[in-house]
Amino acid sequence: MSQVVSFEQVVSRLRAAGCVFAEDEARLLLEAASTAEQLAASVASRTSGLPLEQVLGWAEFRGLRIVVEPGVFVPRRRTEFLAERAVIAARAAGQAPLVVDLCCGTGAVGTAVAAELPHAEVHAADIDEAAVRCARRNLPGDRVHAGDLDAALPESLRGRVDVLAVNAPYVPTGRIAMMPPEARDHEPRAALDGGTDGLALHRRVAAAAPGLLAPGATVLIETSTEQADRTAAALTGHGLHARIRTDPEVDATVVLGTTP
Repeated sequence: MSQVVSFEQVVSRLRAAGCVFAEDEARLLLEAASTAEQLAASVASRTSGLPLEQVLGWAEFRGLRIVVEPGVFVPRRRTEFLAERAVIAARAAGQAPLVVDLCCGTGAVGTAVAAELPHAEVHAADIDEAAVRCARRNLPGDRVHAGDLDAALPESLRGRVDVLAVNAPYVPTGRIAMMPPEARDHEPRAALDGGTDGLALHRRVAAAAPGLLAPGATVLIETSTEQADRTAAALTGHGLHARIRTDPEVDATVVLGTTP
């Protein structure tokens, strides 16, 4: 493997590989590398298509550095809007809200809530073993649970959750092939594939939410503008009052459902 030493060399290689923000990425890779060999290996990984965050080992999320491991879903900037709405809902819930980050991946949403609301009791859950291992590096390990949706959570949480924040996969199966290679080739399929219309997991969350939530509590589901009405309808169908919130600046859409 040839050595890569200078900023200009790194930028040149990244540009040749099609990295749009080559200069910004080069600075981060140079900052992270302690030796020329390590830098060369990182540049080789990045130019082979590995997501930058998986190369660095972290992603920036609401001003935090979230640990990201290879093979784990990388938190998106749009999901910061889900975290923001979860913080708002948790603040409204009282002094010590119980918050669950479901389909947590790295646990970025739960970590952001815990950072902004230190008195919140934050739990997280995911079905993917690699995601659970990673989330346990970002959140207290005993509060990160492995399993399928609500089945992962301790019985003691049922009926007590004040805020249920959900970033379940919502890409329709037929559109997976059109996703950027960084996601398609390096993130788990289960973290991307939302079924035929992208809403299979949303329907399951809507069905499970009433049994998890406390009276007056809120479930928040990240979705797309195209799918938001149907996500909202799924929540309404299970007795929740649904509303849609968007942030056009980051192309983010969240559907909120509140219990009676």
